[in-house]
Amino acid sequence: MFKFTKSALAIATFATSLGAMAQATVTPDGKWRSAFGLGASFASGNTRSDSVSLSGDAVKATAQDKLRLYGGALYASTNGNKTADKLNLGGRYDYNLGPVWFGFGGLDFERDTPANLDTRFGLSAGLGYHAIKSATTTWDLFGGLAHTSDKFKSGGNSNYMSLVLGEESAHKLSATTNFTQKLVVLPNLKDNGDYRAAFDAGLAVAMSKGMNLNVGLGWRYNSAPAAGVKKTDTVLTTGVSIKFD
Repeated sequence: MFKFTKSALAIATFATSLGAMAQATVTPDGKWRSAFGLGASFASGNTRSDSVSLSGDAVKATAQDKLRLYGGALYASTNGNKTADKLNLGGRYDYNLGPVWFGFGGLDFERDTPANLDTRFGLSAGLGYHAIKSATTTWDLFGGLAHTSDKFKSGGNSNYMSLVLGEESAHKLSATTNFTQKLVVLPNLKDNGDYRAAFDAGLAVAMSKGMNLNVGLGWRYNSAPAAGVKKTDTVLTTGVSIKFD
């Protein structure tokens, strides 16, 4: 069952990781397109809380390949206690090997102070399959291998290989509404039974030609978290983003 963090219940205006807030337009014409989101919330009284977030997504696509860069940062506190301090940056390159098959390579960086994660670097590569590719819907399945290097704030580090199993889709629901979702599972090949999983979903509704209202859901699961850290972290988000097409 999803468990919403305390900061998510008090403040629902910040971005999750993997760029769930900002959604760049993907058009296969070889031009860069980007979107940047900003969220902030401040409350005082019986409960004092604040949050500030940034998110970004940039895509350059052609009929042959696609390069995507993304990132997000979040800081939140409740009654003077830090409840979120996250940063993620990453990118992925896809190259079509034929009408339906493609190869991919990705690089990711993550930091999550409340979760005891000082730094996490991940390098991944594999193959994917375009299960659906139409003007209104795309759905890809992909799998491969990843190498992850973790450094913890409490001391120590971990390096391991894992599988990468995932799917992602984009849906144009109407002329002004788009929905995206992505699920990735990483079974640890070093410690059997351990795995991480991440799910992100986002709904973008155009308020004008260059501005969107965004609603997102981010869910993270770690079967073997650090001591004192819960296995599940779920955040509901709202905010606005500006697109540069």
